[in-house]
Amino acid sequence: MLTLTFSRCFVFCFALVAFNVVHALPITSSRRATVIPDGPKFVVYTDAGIGNGDALPPLDQIQGFNVVNLAFLLSDGPHDQVQIWENLDSQTRQGLKQQYNDAGVSLVVSAFGQTELPTTAGLDPTALANQMAQFVLSTDLDGIDVDWEEFDLVSDKPSVGEQWLATFTQTLRGQLPKGQFILTHAPIGPWFQPALCPGGCYLTVDQTVGSLIDWYNIQFYNQVPGPGYEDCNTLVNSAGGSAIFEIVKSGVDISKLVIGKPGASSDADSGFIDPETWGTCIQQAVQQGWNAGVMAFEFPGANADWITAVKGASFA
Repeated sequence: MLTLTFSRCFVFCFALVAFNVVHALPITSSRRATVIPDGPKFVVYTDAGIGNGDALPPLDQIQGFNVVNLAFLLSDGPHDQVQIWENLDSQTRQGLKQQYNDAGVSLVVSAFGQTELPTTAGLDPTALANQMAQFVLSTDLDGIDVDWEEFDLVSDKPSVGEQWLATFTQTLRGQLPKGQFILTHAPIGPWFQPALCPGGCYLTVDQTVGSLIDWYNIQFYNQVPGPGYEDCNTLVNSAGGSAIFEIVKSGVDISKLVIGKPGASSDADSGFIDPETWGTCIQQAVQQGWNAGVMAFEFPGANADWITAVKGASFA
């Protein structure tokens, strides 16, 4: 997923000190209880900025979604919408959390995105996970989404990325207990395709730490030349191993497979389907036994009208 902030200053001495301090101290926080949606998940990312410098999309404009993923948290700190959220005073953040939670909406921070390659950069997964878990706790969030996009690494260095993700996930979950905090990942669709990656990509991640992950916000877009995921068949039934029901055949829990699409054609390089047409794909999947939910990148391209059209009668 794209971010608006592309300048990153990695001050290594500071980072190492921060990592060691976070790793050495127990994570504690007094905070409101987390809201975790029951049933289907309807997730919308927000990264591009909202009018008047607001941290969150207005509730009336995202009615029908039950998770907001603020993007992005990097190793050097918060960027874009996450930075706006952090800059709010504690009382304002807690008030917004209560308002959105009371409306059934969870607030999650998304890490990395396309901008940062933490494994290639040699960042320690345990230290970084502790640092990011502390951010969740200290800024009144309901959880974290891992949008790790190391495309070259998974091809060139088998098992390195998979092991890094496993350690990162285990550490996050140790600090953000299951049932109390949301922990999701946002892999691209092809990473569930058998034999695509020498180290197994997300089939290996799922086998190793899948029990710790609440669900996958699968990016069924930006895949060129193929599969493009631009029709119902490649989304639902047949895409060389990475369509929804092919992923299920590979052993991944169907209830964790949230289908992600761009909210507008400008939100991705490829893979956009208009919401009404996508709604027919969703209906086909529901009729075959899937009902995990839908993810959109990003607001405002994806809004209340968009999710209403996608849901159609499938999630009435």
